[in-house]
Amino acid sequence: MKIHTEYLWMNTHRRKELVHVTEQLQEILGRSGVTEGFMLVSAMHITSGVIVNDNEPGLHQDIMDWLEDLAPERPEYRHHMTGEDNGDAHLKRILVHHQAIIPITQGRLDLGPWERVFYAEFDGQRRKRVVVKVMGD
Repeated sequence: MKIHTEYLWMNTHRRKELVHVTEQLQEILGRSGVTEGFMLVSAMHITSGVIVNDNEPGLHQDIMDWLEDLAPERPEYRHHMTGEDNGDAHLKRILVHHQAIIPITQGRLDLGPWERVFYAEFDGQRRKRVVVKVMGD
């Protein structure tokens, strides 16, 4: 079994943003030499996550609006008593989760016809990492 690890460095322009990373992941897969196995994509920060969904701007806005409805920005989070201002970002991360496992078949990410992978940032505009670990033969 081969195991290959790389990191994506993210620095979003906005505080909340979805970044399409599917092509970068396919490039990492190519460098790994793995043709059958799995790819783990995991955001390494507690205010960001990974989403697999359609690459359609209206849906992206719907996702962000839905997350804002469930975990709105507001000043009364207890977390803010520590001097932070990102309590909503932590909750949004829980809702989208921090990682995804993607199957690899015949040297390609085995995604559905409309599936794409996104880094989901909820407290951005600073440098953060995503670990990409490819495992297989």
